[in-house]
Amino acid sequence: MERLYVWNIAIGMWITLKHIFKKKATISYPEQKREFSPVFRGLQILNRDEDGRENCTACGLCAVACPAEAITMEAAERQPGEEHLYREEKYAAKYEINMLRCIFCGLCEEACPKDAVYLSETFAPSNYQRKGFIYGKKDLLIPHPKEDPEAYQKALGSRTKNKEMQV
Repeated sequence: MERLYVWNIAIGMWITLKHIFKKKATISYPEQKREFSPVFRGLQILNRDEDGRENCTACGLCAVACPAEAITMEAAERQPGEEHLYREEKYAAKYEINMLRCIFCGLCEEACPKDAVYLSETFAPSNYQRKGFIYGKKDLLIPHPKEDPEAYQKALGSRTKNKEMQV
């Protein structure tokens, strides 16, 4: 019976028939979206406070903590009259992250003493050129909470809910 392979074919057909009636693992992506894990790490975001001022003080701890050396920044001094833009006297004039090098480890988020950097619940979008994967400060900065509160809450995602649960 083993020479005819009939028995093996019958077993293979039985396995196939069993899988036809099981729940499918795939989803219809544009219509349905998969739930993220609570510990999912996505695109990096630069945070603001409730007044819309940037939290980043350009201390450089995130760049030092990054094992892939994906983060580069340049510090600048706050000028008189810019108190509404920056919380501290020093701020990040240039903040860039190379998403081709980023390994989404979350060490930058843990190293930041001002809660200025966090990894959001969004994917890094695809691009056709390498320079499109280098995000500057304007690309990473969260929307202003007073000027665009809906976009601000969307960018925060479930981050606020998770913080409330931890307290």
